[in-house]
Amino acid sequence: MAQTIMFQGTGSHVGKSILSSALCRILVEDGYRVAPFKSQNMALNSYVTRAGGEIGRAQAVQAEAAKIAATVDMNPILLKPTEDISSQVIIHGRAVKNMTAQEYFNDNLFGLAAIKASLKRLKEAYQMIVIEGAGSPAEINLREVDLVNMRVAKLAAAPVILVADIDPGGVFASIIGTFELLNQEERSRIKGIIINKFRGEVQRLKKGIAYLEKETGVPVLGVIPYFKDFKLPEEDAIPSYIQGSEDYQLDIGIISLPHISNFTDFDSLVQEPGVRVRYLKTEDSLEEVDAIILPGTKNTIGDLEYLYESGVAEEIIKRANKGTTLVGICGGYQILGKSIYDPFKVESEKESIKGLGLLDMITTLEQQKTTNQVRAKLLSKDIFMELYEDILEGYEIHLGQSELGEGSKPLIEIVKRSDQGVSIIDGAYNQKGNVWGTYLHGIFDNDHFRRKFINKLRVDKGLAPIKSELFNIKAKREEAYDKLAILVRENLDMEKLYQIIGVK
Repeated sequence: MAQTIMFQGTGSHVGKSILSSALCRILVEDGYRVAPFKSQNMALNSYVTRAGGEIGRAQAVQAEAAKIAATVDMNPILLKPTEDISSQVIIHGRAVKNMTAQEYFNDNLFGLAAIKASLKRLKEAYQMIVIEGAGSPAEINLREVDLVNMRVAKLAAAPVILVADIDPGGVFASIIGTFELLNQEERSRIKGIIINKFRGEVQRLKKGIAYLEKETGVPVLGVIPYFKDFKLPEEDAIPSYIQGSEDYQLDIGIISLPHISNFTDFDSLVQEPGVRVRYLKTEDSLEEVDAIILPGTKNTIGDLEYLYESGVAEEIIKRANKGTTLVGICGGYQILGKSIYDPFKVESEKESIKGLGLLDMITTLEQQKTTNQVRAKLLSKDIFMELYEDILEGYEIHLGQSELGEGSKPLIEIVKRSDQGVSIIDGAYNQKGNVWGTYLHGIFDNDHFRRKFINKLRVDKGLAPIKSELFNIKAKREEAYDKLAILVRENLDMEKLYQIIGVK
């Protein structure tokens, strides 16, 4: 049976996911068969496995760091928020139903059974399991319904490493406070502490580290520097930022929808030379942007209502009619059509809503979600001015089907779904070729496609196309995992960590 180690945090976004990825890569480099595990993940960034199951994006990243294919056992429970107090509950990759927080907490035994089954299978198949907790184990109001922190550590017989983020300040208080709120059994599971995201000389922390070790009786295994020279996909950080080149020539605006999901779709765009990507709020102007993207959303109808109520819908329509490139991905694609029908009231009490009307298309939401890894080919040269022949790779996560009218043309043909040969039309574009959409997540991770998209924008703006070497997204991610592993090795007591795991 596999050895286990678990990262828990003093709070959310302290770096548990990144450190789990780092340790997965380190253990692989050291010759172990390793798998990631997060029993329950609440996130809107998700991924589809080869078998068509939906899991949290972070576990797919960790699996990639471990050099293995992701499976649903690595994240048996995924919660995708639909409103402030409700989520879609996904068990072993399949959507079960929407539940309020209270309903979920009152009936979480089915989730516990899924966790136990997945953990058992992983422990039988691998030598090491790197487990990630969620939030903080010190949420005393959730102790009795915990499915992701100390209860999982006990189930997995996993020693716990407590991770704290020093960047916002208060790191010592957060660590000591966490220990104070845990009971004796829970405190005894913590075997090490990691201070993450430090800027400066570690010597400045010497007295603080000594105090922590004295007060907790637990060693500080290391201090991880803040890094920004390489990047891994975010788990669920709110995209309220600007990315890309400061000396930009193209400005791409992504509409920051209230229920935005899978915004990692656009990480690769900022790797292209001279490109800036901005996540736009209602107060941001669309006047100067060279392309507008409507991203995926967990609540398409609710976010379409938001666009109308905020006045953003009117601005998007105005810009598209003037020739600005407009792209919709998944829910964003559905929004571009004439109407969205919800006969089963999956997302709303409304049975229908008017779309932006920029594509001749209607969408009907269904009760069953479509989730597949796919391969596809572009059907037309119109959106690039030249034929694109490479096979596209990506994945589908959508609730509903779209039917095209005569005013729209199909964008791509899916030729493989989860290893099955198919011929399915997906996506659409308008007569001008400046408005297009698709259900295909990850389309911009296709290097040639992304470059042609950027070059079309450049030509439309009167700029010369880029002729430099393509940015290889997969190779860059591999390079990032290797750099991360080196950084963590250099700043952690790896010998002590292996002793805690129980292998050296």
